[in-house]
Amino acid sequence: MTLVGAPAEPHPSPAVFNLIFKRRSLAGSLIGGIQETQEMLDFCAEHGIVSDIEVIDMQYINEAYERMLKGDVKYRFVIDMASLKQEVSADSNAA
Repeated sequence: MTLVGAPAEPHPSPAVFNLIFKRRSLAGSLIGGIQETQEMLDFCAEHGIVSDIEVIDMQYINEAYERMLKGDVKYRFVIDMASLKQEVSADSNAA
């Protein structure tokens, strides 16, 4: 589990023993706000820094999951949301 952001008021801690005995981990992120994120994206664009990803269509999501379980994944999967719109349109036309 990764926490991104935090409430302004104090928040009770998770059940620590559940995390330990179930071998779970809890991480946090100090990714920053919108301005910092935009600055980081601008920096990456200026310097040609890119992510290694594999773009998949929504229809391929089950196969991608199976590949992940088999350890056959070199990059992160990114779902092409345009393929979702195409799938919804195809379903609407079929009805």
